[in-house]
Amino acid sequence: QVSFGNWGHNGLLTTAGTMDRPLPRSFVFSDEVKQALVQGLPVVALESTIISHGMPYPQNVTVAREVEDILRSQGVAPATIGILEGQIHIGMTAEHLEMLGQLGESCRKVSRRDLASVVSTRQNGATTVSATMLLAHMAGIPLFVTGGIGGVHRGGSETWDVSADLTELGRTPVCVVCAGAKSILDLPLTLEFLESQGVCVAGYGTDDFPAFFTPHSGLPVSVRVDGAETAAALLGAQLQLGINSGIVLAVPIPDKLAAESASIEEATQVAIRECQEHGISGNKVTPYLLKRINEITGGNSLRANIALVKHNASVGAAVAKALHTLRASNAEPSAKL
Repeated sequence: QVSFGNWGHNGLLTTAGTMDRPLPRSFVFSDEVKQALVQGLPVVALESTIISHGMPYPQNVTVAREVEDILRSQGVAPATIGILEGQIHIGMTAEHLEMLGQLGESCRKVSRRDLASVVSTRQNGATTVSATMLLAHMAGIPLFVTGGIGGVHRGGSETWDVSADLTELGRTPVCVVCAGAKSILDLPLTLEFLESQGVCVAGYGTDDFPAFFTPHSGLPVSVRVDGAETAAALLGAQLQLGINSGIVLAVPIPDKLAAESASIEEATQVAIRECQEHGISGNKVTPYLLKRINEITGGNSLRANIALVKHNASVGAAVAKALHTLRASNAEPSAKL
């Protein structure tokens, strides 16, 4: 069972159980997250770019609070991760969420490569999947919920346009609960890249890798897990074995939401065809596709996006509770001599 380290006289976590070195002074834990970690209760990490860059204010703050409340309603502490004035917050107060929401896109979008520069210059930063994974791991939080992961972009074999999410998954032992990756990406290459990074891609109740707004991509996952207990057992074994890569827990979009989102997927395919017809290539592909899909759907993709994230949060909470139960019962597999 992970030990969550020592708490210093300043009330901050000084050493996380998953790291071999003290946490830097720039880490600040919310009282809610601190209490949960000290007591060994379930915690789930959340990213902050969905707040700053995902939607306008005040809708972004409202949605962030609703997602956090889904976790709380299931007995799980939400740890929204972000950077305010150079301080890395593991768990945010209502005031912090409000501040981040009002900052919006003026806030730096922070990946792993940007962390040191944002902290050293005391800037405000919203963490992407890769940065949230890294910071969650440093804080001793093995589960993270988001909408979808990045991937290899179309034309990536020529441009090398590959999301930092994929390399982070290859070196950071955190389970990312998501709806797979969007179909605007090159999904076969994305899965090939994850395989080469040693990343377990687990389908939650499915053998088929989900593609965000559609439950089926036609591509196989590396393993299927049926239910929260099975997913928790997989994560528990991965952590006990000391495997330093992450897990993608790919959760298919619910059937009802998939039916409602069918028009979004159709718009995606139209935009992809138009992109090819117009000869758009390289790093211009993704911005064109996102802009065009939003135009075709009249902005309806945002509502579906929010519903999907909330569903993932519910699944993430169930897995976090199952992992807590597994550890409490000492049921993790042990060697027989």
